[in-house]
Amino acid sequence: MSTSITKFGFKTAVSDKRLVGLWRMLAGFRLAYLGAVLGVGIAAALGSGNSLLLRYFVDDVLGQERFDRTLPLVGLSFVALALGQGAFSFLSGKLSARTAEGITRRLRNYLYDHIQRLSFTYHDQTQTGELIQRTTSDVDALRRFFADQAIGAGRIILLFVINFAALMSLNTRLALLSVMVVPLIVVMSLFFFRKVSKAYEAFQEQEAKLSTTLQENLTGVRVVKAFARQSYERDKFEQDNWEQFQRGRWLLTLHSMFWPSSDILCGGQMLGALVAGALMAINGTITVGTYLASTGLIIWLIWPIRNLGRLIVQMSTGMVSYKRVVELIKEEREPLDEGTYRPSGNVRGEIVFRDVCFEYDNGDSAVLKDISFRCEPGQAVALLGSTGSGKTSLVNLLPRFYEYTSGSLTLDGVELKEYPRHFLRQQIGIVEQEPFLFSRTIRENITYGVGREVSDEEAEAAARAAALHDVITSFPDGYDTLVGEKGVTLSGGQKQRVAIARTLLKDPRILILDDATSSVDTETEGEIRQALQHLMQGRSTFIIAHRIQSVMNADLILVLDQGWIVQRGTHDELMAQEGIYRQIYDVQARIEDELEREIGQTSEVSETSEVWEEVACVAL
Repeated sequence: MSTSITKFGFKTAVSDKRLVGLWRMLAGFRLAYLGAVLGVGIAAALGSGNSLLLRYFVDDVLGQERFDRTLPLVGLSFVALALGQGAFSFLSGKLSARTAEGITRRLRNYLYDHIQRLSFTYHDQTQTGELIQRTTSDVDALRRFFADQAIGAGRIILLFVINFAALMSLNTRLALLSVMVVPLIVVMSLFFFRKVSKAYEAFQEQEAKLSTTLQENLTGVRVVKAFARQSYERDKFEQDNWEQFQRGRWLLTLHSMFWPSSDILCGGQMLGALVAGALMAINGTITVGTYLASTGLIIWLIWPIRNLGRLIVQMSTGMVSYKRVVELIKEEREPLDEGTYRPSGNVRGEIVFRDVCFEYDNGDSAVLKDISFRCEPGQAVALLGSTGSGKTSLVNLLPRFYEYTSGSLTLDGVELKEYPRHFLRQQIGIVEQEPFLFSRTIRENITYGVGREVSDEEAEAAARAAALHDVITSFPDGYDTLVGEKGVTLSGGQKQRVAIARTLLKDPRILILDDATSSVDTETEGEIRQALQHLMQGRSTFIIAHRIQSVMNADLILVLDQGWIVQRGTHDELMAQEGIYRQIYDVQARIEDELEREIGQTSEVSETSEVWEEVACVAL
């Protein structure tokens, strides 16, 4: 889809000359668009023909009393002109609608594909509501531009030119008197065009902010209810909504200021032209038929100019939306196939960090500092540290979600930046700390991302390995059970096991487990850990965890603090030395001992209560 869309010139439609960019967007629909403009022109010419035919009928037919054969022909001509005008107007509307809908359908497809291919950095810095606004409201504004405003502007210009030429053929002086106010209307329209453009852009920006507020609130509705923050969220939404109301009111105020002004000017111009024509007819300068014809021509001359002012003001919204869409199109895509090294098969999994540093684009401070270690194929490397120590940032370098800023990071002896991103991500399986599930069936979520047809047996095997099969079969629809948005109908542990099953089915050469067992109970964690131990054989694995029990069997444990590796070694080696690792172990062991004592005391109290209940029963 992306290849076929790109050739139509959306990427080249980012010219600062907006009309040039809009013309490029018409690629593939230009003949239909020109046909719509041509239909408008023919319909306008036929409308002017009605006025000229009226002059002929009054002066040459009625005036000379030629009623024999001429009258029926004139009547048929009026009917033919009306039918022709209606037919070409219909054809023009149909072609313009086809053009507008075709362009916007293709543009939506392009933007959807484009957004998915943008970098992680861009998505980190851009609100979801802003992207939704640009791909829906702004694209719809462009649709209206192509369907109505662009064609309407062409129609008005053709109506003006054709009717002015017809009026000039009748009487030059009357024609010039009829367009005296046109320059003033155009200047006023351009003035309001700039004002409305700024007001509409501010309105769209606020609407995007409002969409973001609504989207975040609906996504986090459980958190809102859990903390009883409904009143706070309502006040926040009302504040954003009030700001949009203010900007929308100013936008409508500008429109309301334009309409009376243009109506007064156009009405005065029309009245003056009609009075001048009447005086000419009374004085004998023009005939009665010419006056009647000029009346229709003046109406079709002045009102299009009034509508041109309206369209110029309305076109400002299309121009603003075009600018906002182009800003999104200008964002560079993440090059998935960029890289000079093209391996023929799967990687072995030897990963070497040499003095690797990394900082985000904002450049506030380095997140990773001089990271150096080696992971042999089949080894498990565990990352331990406090929140914000750089664990997730480190593993995000492996699939090239972000690029390290200095140092060297090699995979099988080849610099990681020489691998195409697409290939790397095929070799890596990730189970995130907060797994994301789509609003589809459990089976579709498990098989997502495999890239091939998956049998039911394979999906069930992956679910069994993730200790999920028994849970799925307990649902009425089994593997065909639909999960809610983001898997809201599943518990945290169930969602995480679905994500684990998805990764198991992918069968990657490199595993990244970002606190993958944090949302499951101890018994299930043991089952998953046993399955992962089997899966990790022959695969390089990076384990991020907060519990010592999850990293004790790793071949290498790295303890991070503020972006530095402060300790490294196996569990036994780290326990033999003073440091953060041993402190974490002691704290967690003490907490577990206290919990066990509390559980034991609760059991003793329960047993004592049962004894006293038995004694009471015997006494009774």
